[in-house]
Amino acid sequence: MAKKKRKPADEMSFLDHLEELRWHLIRSTIAILIVGVFAFIYREFLFDVIIFGPSRPDFVSYEFLCKISRTFGLNKGCLGEKDLDFIVQSRQVAGQFNAAIWTSISTGLIVAFPYVLFEFWKFISPGLYDNERKYSKGFIVIASFLFFIGVLFGYYVIVPLTVNFLSGFKVSSMISNEFDIDSFINLVRVSVIAAGIIFELPIIIYFLTKLGLVTPTILRKYRKFALVGVLILSALITPPDITTQVIVAIPILVLYEISIWISHFVVKKEARRVKERGY
Repeated sequence: MAKKKRKPADEMSFLDHLEELRWHLIRSTIAILIVGVFAFIYREFLFDVIIFGPSRPDFVSYEFLCKISRTFGLNKGCLGEKDLDFIVQSRQVAGQFNAAIWTSISTGLIVAFPYVLFEFWKFISPGLYDNERKYSKGFIVIASFLFFIGVLFGYYVIVPLTVNFLSGFKVSSMISNEFDIDSFINLVRVSVIAAGIIFELPIIIYFLTKLGLVTPTILRKYRKFALVGVLILSALITPPDITTQVIVAIPILVLYEISIWISHFVVKKEARRVKERGY
Protein backbone atom coordinates (compact mmCIF):
# COMPACT_ATOMS: atom_id res chain seq x y z
CA MET A 1 0.00 0.00 0.00
CA ALA A 2 1.35 3.41 -0.93
CA LYS A 3 2.26 5.69 1.94
CA LYS A 4 -0.23 8.44 2.47
CA LYS A 5 1.28 11.84 1.71
CA ARG A 6 0.89 14.63 4.17
CA LYS A 7 -1.28 17.51 3.04
CA PRO A 8 0.14 21.07 3.08
CA ALA A 9 -0.63 22.87 6.36
CA ASP A 10 -2.91 25.41 4.66
CA GLU A 11 -5.01 22.60 3.13
CA MET A 12 -5.50 20.61 6.34
CA SER A 13 -8.83 20.75 8.15
CA PHE A 14 -9.19 20.84 11.93
CA LEU A 15 -9.71 17.07 12.00
CA ASP A 16 -6.61 16.60 9.84
CA HIS A 17 -4.60 18.58 12.38
CA LEU A 18 -6.00 16.45 15.21
CA GLU A 19 -5.07 13.30 13.32
CA GLU A 20 -1.57 14.64 12.74
CA LEU A 21 -1.25 15.56 16.44
CA ARG A 22 -2.44 12.10 17.44
CA TRP A 23 0.36 10.42 15.53
CA HIS A 24 2.96 12.76 16.99
CA LEU A 25 1.70 11.90 20.47
CA ILE A 26 1.69 8.18 19.67
CA ARG A 27 5.29 8.26 18.44
CA SER A 28 6.37 10.28 21.48
CA THR A 29 4.64 7.81 23.81
CA ILE A 30 6.29 4.86 22.08
CA ALA A 31 9.73 6.48 22.50
CA ILE A 32 9.06 7.06 26.21
CA LEU A 33 7.88 3.48 26.67
CA ILE A 34 10.91 2.02 24.86
CA VAL A 35 13.29 3.88 27.16
CA GLY A 36 11.05 2.96 30.10
CA VAL A 37 11.34 -0.75 29.27
CA PHE A 38 15.15 -0.54 29.31
CA ALA A 39 14.98 1.38 32.59
CA PHE A 40 12.77 -1.34 34.08
CA ILE A 41 15.14 -4.08 32.93
CA TYR A 42 18.08 -2.32 34.57
CA ARG A 43 16.05 -1.19 37.58
CA GLU A 44 18.64 -2.34 40.12
CA PHE A 45 21.23 0.03 38.69
CA LEU A 46 18.58 2.75 38.32
CA PHE A 47 17.59 2.55 41.98
CA ASP A 48 20.85 1.58 43.71
CA VAL A 49 23.13 3.98 41.85
CA ILE A 50 20.88 6.85 40.71
CA ILE A 51 17.69 7.09 42.77
CA PHE A 52 19.29 6.25 46.12
CA GLY A 53 22.64 7.86 45.31
CA PRO A 54 21.84 11.06 47.29
CA SER A 55 20.98 8.90 50.34
CA ARG A 56 24.63 7.88 50.78
CA PRO A 57 27.11 10.14 52.60
CA ASP A 58 29.77 9.53 49.92
CA PHE A 59 27.58 11.04 47.19
CA VAL A 60 29.68 13.32 44.98
CA SER A 61 27.59 16.43 45.68
CA TYR A 62 28.15 16.36 49.44
CA GLU A 63 31.90 16.80 49.22
CA PHE A 64 31.54 19.52 46.58
CA LEU A 65 28.89 21.41 48.59
CA CYS A 66 30.99 20.91 51.71
CA LYS A 67 33.88 22.73 50.02
CA ILE A 68 31.52 25.59 49.17
CA SER A 69 30.37 25.74 52.80
CA ARG A 70 33.99 25.90 53.99
CA THR A 71 34.65 28.72 51.53
CA PHE A 72 31.97 30.77 53.29
CA GLY A 73 33.29 29.71 56.71
CA LEU A 74 30.36 27.40 57.43
CA ASN A 75 32.35 24.36 58.56
CA LYS A 76 29.93 23.20 61.23
CA GLY A 77 27.69 20.32 60.23
CA CYS A 78 29.30 19.88 56.84
CA LEU A 79 27.28 17.76 54.43
CA GLY A 80 28.28 14.13 54.16
CA GLU A 81 30.36 14.00 57.33
CA LYS A 82 28.04 11.42 58.88
CA ASP A 83 25.54 8.81 57.75
CA LEU A 84 22.12 10.12 56.83
CA ASP A 85 19.73 9.13 59.59
CA PHE A 86 16.83 7.49 57.76
CA ILE A 87 15.72 4.31 56.05
CA VAL A 88 13.51 3.81 52.99
CA GLN A 89 10.77 1.22 53.28
CA SER A 90 7.83 -0.15 51.30
CA ARG A 91 4.63 -0.64 53.28
CA GLN A 92 2.37 -1.75 50.45
CA VAL A 93 2.17 -5.14 48.78
CA ALA A 94 2.81 -3.71 45.31
CA GLY A 95 4.84 -0.75 46.57
CA GLN A 96 8.17 -1.72 45.00
CA PHE A 97 6.58 -2.87 41.75
CA ASN A 98 4.63 0.39 41.37
CA ALA A 99 7.77 2.36 42.20
CA ALA A 100 9.68 0.48 39.49
CA ILE A 101 6.96 1.08 36.88
CA TRP A 102 6.49 4.81 37.49
CA THR A 103 10.20 5.47 37.92
CA SER A 104 10.86 3.71 34.61
CA ILE A 105 8.22 5.85 32.88
CA SER A 106 9.69 9.03 34.41
CA THR A 107 13.14 7.96 33.23
CA GLY A 108 11.70 7.38 29.77
CA LEU A 109 10.22 10.88 29.72
CA ILE A 110 13.52 12.48 30.75
CA VAL A 111 15.75 10.50 28.39
CA ALA A 112 13.34 10.73 25.43
CA PHE A 113 12.76 14.46 25.96
CA PRO A 114 14.73 15.50 22.83
CA TYR A 115 12.65 13.16 20.66
CA VAL A 116 9.41 14.45 22.21
CA LEU A 117 10.57 17.98 21.34
CA PHE A 118 11.39 16.81 17.84
CA GLU A 119 7.83 15.51 17.39
CA PHE A 120 6.47 18.79 18.77
CA TRP A 121 8.62 20.77 16.33
CA LYS A 122 7.47 18.60 13.41
CA PHE A 123 3.86 19.36 14.32
CA ILE A 124 4.25 23.15 14.50
CA SER A 125 6.92 23.66 11.81
CA PRO A 126 4.51 23.55 8.82
CA GLY A 127 2.81 26.65 10.21
CA LEU A 128 6.05 28.63 10.40
CA TYR A 129 7.48 30.96 7.76
CA ASP A 130 10.58 29.76 5.91
CA ASN A 131 12.87 32.14 7.81
CA GLU A 132 11.28 31.14 11.14
CA ARG A 133 11.74 27.47 10.30
CA LYS A 134 15.37 28.16 9.45
CA TYR A 135 16.14 29.89 12.75
CA SER A 136 14.17 27.38 14.83
CA LYS A 137 16.23 24.36 13.73
CA GLY A 138 18.44 24.77 16.78
CA PHE A 139 15.39 24.77 19.04
CA ILE A 140 15.58 21.04 19.81
CA VAL A 141 19.29 21.13 20.65
CA ILE A 142 19.10 24.25 22.84
CA ALA A 143 15.89 23.24 24.62
CA SER A 144 17.23 19.73 25.27
CA PHE A 145 20.54 21.12 26.52
CA LEU A 146 18.80 23.47 28.95
CA PHE A 147 16.47 20.70 30.13
CA PHE A 148 19.31 18.27 30.85
CA ILE A 149 21.32 20.98 32.60
CA GLY A 150 18.27 21.60 34.79
CA VAL A 151 17.86 17.86 35.44
CA LEU A 152 21.51 17.59 36.51
CA PHE A 153 21.15 20.69 38.69
CA GLY A 154 18.06 19.23 40.36
CA TYR A 155 19.72 15.85 40.91
CA TYR A 156 23.15 17.01 42.07
CA VAL A 157 22.11 20.12 44.01
CA ILE A 158 18.44 20.27 45.00
CA VAL A 159 17.93 16.58 45.83
CA PRO A 160 21.05 16.14 48.04
CA LEU A 161 20.38 19.36 49.94
CA THR A 162 16.75 18.40 50.53
CA VAL A 163 17.50 14.80 51.50
CA ASN A 164 20.29 15.88 53.85
CA PHE A 165 18.09 18.43 55.58
CA LEU A 166 14.94 16.33 55.90
CA SER A 167 16.80 13.21 57.03
CA GLY A 168 18.34 15.14 59.91
CA PHE A 169 15.27 17.15 60.90
CA LYS A 170 13.49 15.84 63.99
CA VAL A 171 10.82 17.19 66.29
CA SER A 172 11.71 14.59 68.93
CA SER A 173 14.48 12.06 69.52
CA MET A 174 11.75 9.46 70.06
CA ILE A 175 10.80 9.60 66.36
CA SER A 176 12.90 7.91 63.70
CA ASN A 177 12.77 8.82 60.03
CA GLU A 178 11.41 5.91 57.98
CA PHE A 179 10.51 7.27 54.59
CA ASP A 180 8.08 5.47 52.33
CA ILE A 181 9.56 4.54 48.96
CA ASP A 182 6.88 6.50 47.06
CA SER A 183 7.62 9.63 49.10
CA PHE A 184 11.38 9.41 48.51
CA ILE A 185 11.08 8.72 44.78
CA ASN A 186 8.52 11.51 44.38
CA LEU A 187 10.98 13.93 45.99
CA VAL A 188 13.68 12.96 43.49
CA ARG A 189 11.30 12.96 40.52
CA VAL A 190 9.68 16.32 41.27
CA SER A 191 13.00 18.03 42.05
CA VAL A 192 14.64 16.78 38.86
CA ILE A 193 11.76 17.39 36.43
CA ALA A 194 10.84 20.76 38.00
CA ALA A 195 14.44 21.96 37.68
CA GLY A 196 14.50 20.81 34.06
CA ILE A 197 11.35 22.80 33.29
CA ILE A 198 12.62 25.89 35.15
CA PHE A 199 15.79 25.87 33.04
CA GLU A 200 13.59 26.13 29.94
CA LEU A 201 12.86 29.76 30.92
CA PRO A 202 14.87 31.27 28.02
CA ILE A 203 12.96 29.13 25.51
CA ILE A 204 9.62 30.08 27.09
CA ILE A 205 10.53 33.78 27.00
CA TYR A 206 11.57 33.43 23.35
CA PHE A 207 8.14 32.14 22.30
CA LEU A 208 6.27 34.60 24.53
CA THR A 209 8.23 37.42 22.91
CA LYS A 210 7.47 36.06 19.43
CA LEU A 211 3.77 36.12 20.36
CA GLY A 212 4.07 39.70 21.59
CA LEU A 213 3.13 38.81 25.17
CA VAL A 214 6.52 39.76 26.63
CA THR A 215 9.05 42.48 25.85
CA PRO A 216 12.53 43.17 27.26
CA THR A 217 11.16 46.41 28.71
CA ILE A 218 8.59 44.48 30.73
CA LEU A 219 11.20 41.98 31.90
CA ARG A 220 13.53 44.76 33.05
CA LYS A 221 10.69 46.68 34.69
CA TYR A 222 9.65 43.68 36.78
CA ARG A 223 13.18 42.42 37.47
CA LYS A 224 12.92 43.20 41.18
CA PHE A 225 9.64 41.32 41.43
CA ALA A 226 11.25 38.44 39.57
CA LEU A 227 14.06 38.47 42.15
CA VAL A 228 11.54 38.14 44.97
CA GLY A 229 9.74 35.39 43.06
CA VAL A 230 12.99 33.49 42.51
CA LEU A 231 13.84 33.69 46.22
CA ILE A 232 10.36 32.44 47.12
CA LEU A 233 10.68 29.62 44.59
CA SER A 234 14.09 28.71 45.98
CA ALA A 235 12.65 28.65 49.48
CA LEU A 236 9.85 26.33 48.36
CA ILE A 237 12.01 23.75 46.58
CA THR A 238 14.96 23.77 48.99
CA PRO A 239 15.49 23.43 52.76
CA PRO A 240 15.12 26.64 54.84
CA ASP A 241 18.81 27.43 54.71
CA ILE A 242 20.02 30.75 53.30
CA THR A 243 23.15 29.25 51.72
CA THR A 244 21.13 26.58 49.95
CA GLN A 245 18.59 29.10 48.71
CA VAL A 246 21.34 31.33 47.30
CA ILE A 247 22.96 28.35 45.52
CA VAL A 248 19.63 27.52 43.86
CA ALA A 249 18.62 31.13 43.19
CA ILE A 250 21.82 32.18 41.37
CA PRO A 251 21.39 30.02 38.22
CA ILE A 252 17.70 30.94 37.99
CA LEU A 253 18.58 34.64 38.11
CA VAL A 254 21.23 34.09 35.44
CA LEU A 255 18.58 32.41 33.28
CA TYR A 256 16.30 35.41 33.80
CA GLU A 257 19.00 37.80 32.63
CA ILE A 258 19.68 35.59 29.60
CA SER A 259 15.94 35.64 28.88
CA ILE A 260 16.00 39.45 28.83
CA TRP A 261 18.80 39.39 26.26
CA ILE A 262 16.91 36.81 24.16
CA SER A 263 13.74 38.89 24.29
CA HIS A 264 15.71 41.98 23.20
CA PHE A 265 17.21 40.00 20.30
CA VAL A 266 13.78 38.77 19.14
CA VAL A 267 12.22 42.25 19.30
CA LYS A 268 15.16 43.81 17.46
CA LYS A 269 15.03 41.16 14.73
CA GLU A 270 11.27 41.54 14.35
CA ALA A 271 11.61 45.33 14.07
CA ARG A 272 14.26 44.92 11.38
CA ARG A 273 12.03 42.48 9.48
CA VAL A 274 9.10 44.93 9.58
CA LYS A 275 11.33 47.76 8.40
CA GLU A 276 12.65 45.72 5.46
CA ARG A 277 9.18 44.57 4.36
CA GLY A 278 7.49 47.86 5.13
CA TYR A 279 4.69 46.28 7.25
